[in-house]
Amino acid sequence: MVFKVAPLPGSFMITSIVGFLFSTMWVFPRSESYGVSFAIVFSLMFIASIISMTYADTDEILSLDKKSRRR
Repeated sequence: MVFKVAPLPGSFMITSIVGFLFSTMWVFPRSESYGVSFAIVFSLMFIASIISMTYADTDEILSLDKKSRRR
């Protein structure tokens, strides 16, 4: 079974990093359960962006970049 990896924009990785920092520094001290939950979600987002960066087809990534420049 061959997996097709979706190309993700760079903003996805930045959002995951900022979200993880926000959830560990601001949410976790106020509510531990929400802080851990958000940290897990943003960690999974970061892992998905790393996988996308490594295995996604470069032609698809370049076509996404051209679409965003047209706007």
